[in-house]
This record gives sequence, structure tokens and C-alpha cells, in this order.
Amino acid sequence: MGKKVVLGFSGGLDTSFCVKYLTEDQGYEVHSIIVNTGGFSEEELKNIEEHAYRLGVKSHKTVNAVKSYYDSIIRFLIYGNVLKNNTYPLSVSAERLSQALHIASYAEELSADAVAHGSTGAGNDQVRFDMIFHIMIPGIEIITPIRDLQLSREAEISYLKEKGVEMNFEKAAYSINKGLWGTSVGGRETLSSRGMLPEEAWPTQVTQTGSQEVKLSFEKGELKAINDDIFKHPSEAIQYLQSIAGPYGIGRDIHVGDTIIGIKGRVGFEAAAPMVILKAHHALEKHVLTKWQLNWKDQLAQFYGNWLHEGQILDPVMRDIEGYLETSQRNVTGDVYVQLQPYRFQVTGIESRFDLMNSKFGKYGEMNTGFTGDDVKGFTRIFGNQTLIYHLVKTDNDK
Repeated sequence: MGKKVVLGFSGGLDTSFCVKYLTEDQGYEVHSIIVNTGGFSEEELKNIEEHAYRLGVKSHKTVNAVKSYYDSIIRFLIYGNVLKNNTYPLSVSAERLSQALHIASYAEELSADAVAHGSTGAGNDQVRFDMIFHIMIPGIEIITPIRDLQLSREAEISYLKEKGVEMNFEKAAYSINKGLWGTSVGGRETLSSRGMLPEEAWPTQVTQTGSQEVKLSFEKGELKAINDDIFKHPSEAIQYLQSIAGPYGIGRDIHVGDTIIGIKGRVGFEAAAPMVILKAHHALEKHVLTKWQLNWKDQLAQFYGNWLHEGQILDPVMRDIEGYLETSQRNVTGDVYVQLQPYRFQVTGIESRFDLMNSKFGKYGEMNTGFTGDDVKGFTRIFGNQTLIYHLVKTDNDK
């Protein structure tokens, strides 16, 4: 019996290749594990398990990590309104870290000789998986067949066909990663700097027309209800909102970013619920937080998102920033109204008992009841005093 290896398995092209290659060509005893971060139905998970056994794994484990994924990562991305390069909601970046942590734990549980993943040598995932494994299970051998053999998708398909593997190879032409916080889509159109994914490549087809209003109810920064329907856990609210907004084609885009390994990368994604939630949450924050709360949140959240994207979820500074982000949400409670339309949405307003835009203190551009005109005259003289001194001194010295 060969060495025992734990393989992070999704049932797609890359990990299917890994099973066949590791078992039949390398003689390993493969134990596959799929960590569901919101991308699979129960039926799909069952089919993936059956597929794994047909490929030849010794055992297969399914982990439901949806709620823990939200609790440990996604809620902080919402608190911080995190969008990579002001575009991408870190859909795959975040879920890979959750998956890597569960895979490492399982490898330790089985006393495995090695751990394996199906990442290529040209993307971010290889760094995220490798780094988590190095930290959580130091010294264990990390096997990466796709990266080490430098395989193209066409070569993988050819290999699996030769092995008699039956799967949807036409679908495998696109790399699709679906999770609670969005779906990424990679294919030939994203390999160059120009080109858009064809309609059939998007996992969610556009079937909705017209428009509808939805009410998102937040409590201390977390989405608790939609149209007054209360959910037991925010992850359920996210999935429900995705079912409403996804068919409008909302949240489709192409992200171009800097990879961890230094090259530029381009990927398509659809993230209807994340985009609506982030914009709605940010709109509510602009009403209930002070300008310096918003200022520092923006700075810390940008660092948090970038560091998370680069796989550094275990850095203790992340816990420090999460502490600030969570504290900042104590008054982020209220309802946000959003109008959904094909391919777009608009936040139309908020209602909150913590709203600082309160007519008791004045109406912007019309009337202020908090201070007098004379107060403003004195304030502006003091507020600009140092700059006045600078220019007077500069003028004297320029003569």
C-alpha cells in the first residue's frame, strides 16, 4: 500500500486528474476531501462523492463549512466593504483559505504522509494552499501534479479520456469556482487583455426583466432579514439574496489584478448578492458612522482585504483589525432599500434609528439648527489660521 495523501477535491478537471495520476501513476493511497463553502447542493455533493470513488480514492469526506466560512471571514469583508481594486469581492481568495484550513486539519487527523491540491503554477491559489499547509502542518510533503507537470487543460482532458474517465469535458473548458461569496469563471477569453465571456459561460443565466425593490435589514453590520423574512444565520440570507438578484445578471464583471506571484491576472466573476450587500452596507455606514470612523475603516479594510487576498489569514494582525471592524459595527443597524434591474442595481435609501442625517440638527444646504452664522465665522478663522500664517510668512519672504 502506497503513502497516504489527503487531496483537496472539487470533482472538477484538475482534481480529477490528480486522483488518477496519484493513484495509478504514482501509487498513492488517496483520501479526498471536499470543503463546501457554499458552492454545492446536496445532490451535487453526492455526485462528487460518487465521482471520487469511481476515480479510485480510498475514502472521501464532505465538510460543510458554509457557516464557519461566513463567521471567520466573510462577515469581516462585509464590515470592511472590501472590494479588491474597487471591483472584486474576493470570492475565491477567501474561500480557498477556509478550504485550506479544513484540508490541513484532516491531513493531521489521518496522519497523512502528504497533502495535495490541484492548483496550477500560474495563479494565487498555489500560494494560499502551500502557505496554510506550511504553517498548520509543517514538514508534511505538498504534492501539486498540475503545477509540477505544467499541464494545460487540454492535456488533462486527453489524459483522463485515455484513462476511460467519463465527465463533462465540454463544461471543463471553463474553470468555475462557486461559493457563498461569489463565483469566478476563467477561460480562454480571460487569458488575454481583451475579451468578454460568452453568455453560456456564466453559471447564472439572465431570466429576470423589469425591476423590484428589496429591503435588506442589518443588525450590527450583519444581514439578518430580507423583505422582513428573518434568517437564522446570515449565510442563509446571502444565499436567498443571490437567488433573487442573480437572475438579473447583477454582479457580473471582469477583474484584472496583481497576483501574489507578481504577474497580472484576469478573471470573470458573478457575485450578485455580495455586490448588493457591500453597497447596501456601505450606504448604511455612511449614515450612521462619523467621518473618522469611516476614514480609518477604509484604510484598515483595504489592508485587510489585500493581506487576505495574499493568503495571510493566519497573521495575528488580522485578528487585531477584525477587532476594530467588529467594534465599528455597533450602530450599523437599519434597513436599506435597493432597486434591482437587469445588469444593475441602485441603493435608494436607508432607515435607521442611528441615522446621523437628522433634521433636528439641520438640513444640508438649507438650514442649520446646531450653531449660528457667527459661530461659523469664528470657526473658519481658527480652522484656517495656520494656513493663513504660512501664506503671510511666504509672501514676506518672496518679496
